[in-house]
Amino acid sequence: MKISFYTGGIVQTNGYLIETPDGNLLIDAPEGIADWITERGVRVDDVLLTHQHYDHVADAAALKALGARLHALDDYSTELTLESVARSWGMPISVTPYQIDHRFDMSLPLELAGLKIDLAHVPGHSLDSVTFHLATHGVIFSGDTLFAGSIGRTDLPGGSTELLLAGIARHITILPPDTKVYSGHGPETTIGAEMRENAYL
Repeated sequence: MKISFYTGGIVQTNGYLIETPDGNLLIDAPEGIADWITERGVRVDDVLLTHQHYDHVADAAALKALGARLHALDDYSTELTLESVARSWGMPISVTPYQIDHRFDMSLPLELAGLKIDLAHVPGHSLDSVTFHLATHGVIFSGDTLFAGSIGRTDLPGGSTELLLAGIARHITILPPDTKVYSGHGPETTIGAEMRENAYL
């Protein structure tokens, strides 16, 4: 398995390309990532959305037009993407509507591209936040739940600090300390580093 990352859009959002002999996945769809994979000559079969805030789904429609299937906890809605909230802050946000092809069944792991991906619903930053844990490879894609030195903001619609911290404790910090954490913004980290150094935990 090979992991590459792309960062783009107005708030510098990370998207991750996972390449395996059995297929390729993207984690999230920040602005510009469709052009990035096209320039690399890579076909992406599936896009897994950690949540649907505007910065994580800006290229969702473009990726779908390239033939990728979109996976998320819930169907698309402007309430989830927070477009009106972003525009009220003066940000020039416009998300092209898209259709989700597959809604996560939280009782079952995903099996895509020869990978087993364990899912966890961790609300608090957003109502639909999901993490993706690849235990065999020792990595978790945390979206905007946990960052290097911080946690996701909880002052947005549907936010709750209490819910977010409870979900992190239940699903994320129980993982082995050497588990790599690939988050929606900023650098990678590990569970062990965050347990030692993250003041929120």
